[in-house]
Amino acid sequence: MEVGRQGLRQAKRSPQLVKSWDQDNNKFYLRCPQTSLEIIVCSARVLRFRFSPEGFFEHDFSYALEVEGGYPTEECYFELVEVQDEYHILTDCLTCKISKTLHISIFNKDGKLISEDERGFHWERHEKYGGNIVYSSKKIQEQESFFGLGDKPNVFNLRGLRFENWGSDTYGFEKTSDPLYKNIPFFLGLHSKLAYGIFFDNSFRTRFDFGHERGDVCSFWSKGGEMNYYFIYGPELTEVVESFAFITGKPELPPLWALGYHQSKWSYYPEERVKEIAAQLREEKIPCDAIHIDIDYMDEFRCFTWDSQRFPDPERMTAELETDGFKTVTIIDPGIKIDKDYDIYKEAVENKYFCRRADGPLMRGEVWPGLCHFPDFTDPNVREWWSGLFEKFMEAGMHGIWNDMNEPALMDIGTFPNDTRHDYDGHPCSHRKAHNVYGMQMARATYHGIKKAMFPRRPFALSRSGYAGIQRYAAVWTGDNLATWEHLWMANIQVQRLSISGVSFAGSDIGGFIGDSNGELYTRWMQMAAFHPFCRTHSSRDYADQEPWSFGQPYTEAIKKAIELRYQILPYLYTVFWRHVESGTPMIKPLVFLDQEDTETYYRMEEFALGNNLIICPIARAGADGRYMYLPKGQWYNYWTDELLEGGKEVWVDTTLETFPFFVRAGAIVPQFPVMQYVGEKQIESLDLHVYINESSYTSELYEDAGDFYDYDQGNYRLRSFIQQSEKNRLYIQQLNQGRFNSEYSTYRLIVHGLAFTPAGFKIDGKQEMFEEVMEDIPEVFIFEVDKGFEELELLTLSGFAAD
Repeated sequence: MEVGRQGLRQAKRSPQLVKSWDQDNNKFYLRCPQTSLEIIVCSARVLRFRFSPEGFFEHDFSYALEVEGGYPTEECYFELVEVQDEYHILTDCLTCKISKTLHISIFNKDGKLISEDERGFHWERHEKYGGNIVYSSKKIQEQESFFGLGDKPNVFNLRGLRFENWGSDTYGFEKTSDPLYKNIPFFLGLHSKLAYGIFFDNSFRTRFDFGHERGDVCSFWSKGGEMNYYFIYGPELTEVVESFAFITGKPELPPLWALGYHQSKWSYYPEERVKEIAAQLREEKIPCDAIHIDIDYMDEFRCFTWDSQRFPDPERMTAELETDGFKTVTIIDPGIKIDKDYDIYKEAVENKYFCRRADGPLMRGEVWPGLCHFPDFTDPNVREWWSGLFEKFMEAGMHGIWNDMNEPALMDIGTFPNDTRHDYDGHPCSHRKAHNVYGMQMARATYHGIKKAMFPRRPFALSRSGYAGIQRYAAVWTGDNLATWEHLWMANIQVQRLSISGVSFAGSDIGGFIGDSNGELYTRWMQMAAFHPFCRTHSSRDYADQEPWSFGQPYTEAIKKAIELRYQILPYLYTVFWRHVESGTPMIKPLVFLDQEDTETYYRMEEFALGNNLIICPIARAGADGRYMYLPKGQWYNYWTDELLEGGKEVWVDTTLETFPFFVRAGAIVPQFPVMQYVGEKQIESLDLHVYINESSYTSELYEDAGDFYDYDQGNYRLRSFIQQSEKNRLYIQQLNQGRFNSEYSTYRLIVHGLAFTPAGFKIDGKQEMFEEVMEDIPEVFIFEVDKGFEELELLTLSGFAAD
């Protein structure tokens, strides 16, 4: 009999019948005898669901939200109507049907089923820690695919797999390793060529099953916290991610130099070694904007200190580096060395800034300095204190800060014990709730500290861990990877997945952090990473040096050309970043984001797009002289040969050591800088615009500002839109302008690819101009120069001039 009662206590429970409902503006409450469901209409496409097994809701708070202390909303039409035994919540885009047992089905305005509960909400008591284990399960629709969840390194389509979020220092992780460093409980579903997303905003350890246990059921659950999720309708995948950014926030524009190449190693020291690396980069004429200095710059690994023997004058060193075009980025970890003579330690103890165990003693763990205490970054007072520490530290001339070990990671016990206490912004809790947000709150405090210290210049922060919303504070990298071909492949998947999970400013340790790389692997990795928003080589001190020249020729030259290509496309990359900041659009796009009508793209994972106009497919195996790849529908130019290919099919692409599959969308206009050794090295007198001919009308963008500072907020920017259309004997380009920023160049150099006629001249804003020499044959690439201020430009044949 006792066994039966125990079994009953452990059974998962489901809601009872709804007895009543009420409304508070855009919130609807369906009330059962013991449980309640809150439905919040955030926008016409976004509904939020909060289920309470006890019938009441605790204070509504989340670190993920852009709007602190509340949830984001947009004005829209909504109403609730009762239809027989169901409640229907209607918006202009959705119909949400809720049964009296709280089963939910969501349809679009055309009546197409988008999401349907299987068991729906259910729960059980957590006998060990108290509270509840909360669940939601939904039916997997026919041929449904799933994407997202941040930095998971497994195959791109999540169907049939299972994952968890619990920030973990996973040194040398494998393809199937889980969990990893980041905790982004957001996924996208796609079926019937319609997309939606679910953001399970719960900071406890969360788990997701996409048909692994039961092939027709998708479920997500957590051993604590609230069943609180946002349903986000597209119908386009990109729209889902943009709406997710509406909820969790968008970053500021980084300084342009941060999009350049970064060189790092654990560790460059002493000062002479740092200067040697910088000097050789310039001697080899390999572009680079930032040098990262790892933990060995510190005095016995004490945060915010310098080893006076290794770095006797940091301010002089950073100033000399900046004179040569290098920005200095230093690492800061969360562990504060237990040392009664260490001022930062003493200040934190006196002000009770450190985390404590349940019974009162300060939580301690071993990291690089030995035994440490750890600030409670979920306490706003601690964040303010931590931010203030950067003011004096940044005076030495740093331009960025890199947060590591913030999962949090400990060398002796793995991570903080569960009974560690946290303030959680006035909502005291254990580490079970705070673990997944700890690294993000450290990055938050770091970001605000360096922003204040550097103002009016823009800050650069980098973080290894993060929760949903980390993009507001920091760039990220994928963690301690291996120097293997499989890890090159995994880095490609991880950066794509992070991008569609709201975190576009991402990259990997190029060449691998652990192990000895080789020339071919490092070259191919660099060719891929040249198109990742964050581009940094970083490797362990335990292995051979890994700089662009480390493997000799012909690899040095191929690596150099890949980095030079990145610097050439910087204006395009910066424009794509601006669009990400403006709209939440992911910078790196898997093929399915370019064409979700084409089911062939649902399982493609190696090809990716930067913005809408560039497609790259990395070479991910040794000795390859080419590879097959899939081109999405449309026409695409091979960047290296100008061969025009029809998409919607798999193609073979020949490569050399210096080339790789790289295609440009027909119709695109791609801006390029001249090759520079660092951002701002050269005054740009004429901007190259590569025009890729296409008969259909197509619009491209170019965003410009000063590349640093915040005056773009006051309108000192320039957004140029180029509308291109070509005909048999005519190329037409219209330019539209917004903003008042005046770029330093005065002309465009138009480089036209795929021209189908012999041009005789052009007409610019109604004024005709003949070329001095009319060519008899069409060149492979036709180049001419015009004033940057034109509004309408036509490239014409002789017959076209005659017609005018």
